[in-house]
Amino acid sequence: MATRASTLPPGIEGDFTETSVGGNDSWLTYETTRWYTNAFIIQEGSPNKLLLGYKKRGFGAHLYNGFGGKVEAGESPAEAAARELKEECGIDAPLQHCGSLLFVTRGGPEWAFQIEIYRAEEYSGTLTETDEMRPEWFRYPNIADVTPSTDLAVTKENGESLPPIPYDTMWPDDVHWMPLLLAGRHFVGRADFELDNEGKYKMLRWWFGVPA
Repeated sequence: MATRASTLPPGIEGDFTETSVGGNDSWLTYETTRWYTNAFIIQEGSPNKLLLGYKKRGFGAHLYNGFGGKVEAGESPAEAAARELKEECGIDAPLQHCGSLLFVTRGGPEWAFQIEIYRAEEYSGTLTETDEMRPEWFRYPNIADVTPSTDLAVTKENGESLPPIPYDTMWPDDVHWMPLLLAGRHFVGRADFELDNEGKYKMLRWWFGVPA
């Protein structure tokens, strides 16, 4: 059951109801912050569909994520989100801001990631695989079905099989805020990670919430 948050993680300000909290480590410290974006295409129908990209290289390689990257000098997060979506999968979309996430890592980049999240329900252009990302559709039959599941059933559309959201090959925090994204709710959150000896990021502590 969601509760009114009395204590927020460092870097999160406002009045929020927490939806997910966990981890026993102290919050990591950071000195600098860099701004990033992440954009998703979500379409309700038969089936409901979520567009993700398989990261082929760079930070977060071999994981599924939204489309995005660093906010360049002279552009707003919204402008950066639109540019990255076009560069990474060849489409344009009427993106709407829906969330803000703060990521801090131990053993990885020395700065904190401030990530602005956008979504759209339609797009124009042709989905195109690029050197960095391979776009793929996934299904979510209903909001209650967007948590991790071992269900391997698929839904058919236009003769193609759509698998469920691949949480096992996504960032480990995604399961905590993805249902909010799919439900069209605004959200905020912070997650701290540690890079292990196998080159994977382990989540140490997390907090996510919605406006109270």
